[in-house]
Amino acid sequence: MEGCFGAHVKKGAITLITLKSPREIEKMRESGAVLAGVHNGLKEIIKPGISSWDIEKFARHYIEDHGAIAEQIGFEGYKYATCVSVNEEVAHAIPRKDLLLKSGDIVAVDMVVNLDGFMSDSCWTYAVGDISEEKQHLMDVTLKALYLGIDQAVVGNRIGDIGYAIQQYVETENHMGDVRELIGHGIQPTMHEQPNVPHYGEQGKGLRLREGMTITIEPMVNLGTWRISSKQVPGDTWEYYVSADGTPSAQYEHTLVITKDGPKILTSQDSEMDAKYL
Repeated sequence: MEGCFGAHVKKGAITLITLKSPREIEKMRESGAVLAGVHNGLKEIIKPGISSWDIEKFARHYIEDHGAIAEQIGFEGYKYATCVSVNEEVAHAIPRKDLLLKSGDIVAVDMVVNLDGFMSDSCWTYAVGDISEEKQHLMDVTLKALYLGIDQAVVGNRIGDIGYAIQQYVETENHMGDVRELIGHGIQPTMHEQPNVPHYGEQGKGLRLREGMTITIEPMVNLGTWRISSKQVPGDTWEYYVSADGTPSAQYEHTLVITKDGPKILTSQDSEMDAKYL
C-alpha cells in the first residue's frame, strides 16, 4: 500500500519510470513550495482545542488561494484535501468536525498538491500542546529516519538501500515498529508512479536509482508493533489504518529528485535539516 495516498505494495507488470527534465523539476519545486507553505502555516494553528476539520479548511483554502489543486479530492472517492491522523491512526484518516485536538496528542497531516499539472506530496507530524517524552522520541526517531532514507537516495544506489537505512535505525537501534504495508512511491506525472519505495529492505537490492527520478520517502513508525489494522469510517466506505496494538504512530514525508549532486528535496520547509538537500 501507499502512505496517505502513498503506494500499496504491488507486484507484476513493469511500468515505465519517467526521468524528469530540469523544467519539470522546477515546476515540481514550485508545487512543493505551495505544499510546504501549508505545513509552515499549520505549525502556527495546530494547538489544543482546534478540530481536525480546522486543519482541512486551512489547507484547502491555502492551496486554492495559491492557484493550486488539492489532488487527493476525488481520488478513489476521497472527499478531502488532507489526511489527518491522530495518535494511533497511521494513515488515511479523514478530517472530522467533532474531533477536537487536546494537549498531548500528535497529529500527522498528509496532502498532495497539483500546481499546473505538477505534483508534490508531503506529510508532517505535529505535537499538540505538551506531549509525553515517549511521543516526542517517536517523532524524533521518525523524522531522523526520513533523512537517513534521503541520504541513500543517490545515483547508483538501489531502492533497498533506502529501506535498509530506515529499518535499521527504527527497529534495530530504537526498537520501534517500521510499518511495512504503507510505502513511498514515484511521483509525476500522476500522484502515484513507479517505483515503489518501501521503508524496509536489503542493501544492494531493488531498482537502481537514476538521475531525474522523482520519488517520495515517507516512513511511518509505530511506538509498538509495525503491524497495522484497517478501520472503516462510520457511514462511509473509506478505510483508514491504525497501529495494531493501539500505540501512537508518526509519519514524515518529502518529495525529492535524484540528481548527480545528490538528492534534492522539492517540498522543503526551509528547515535546518533540509539545508544540505537544497
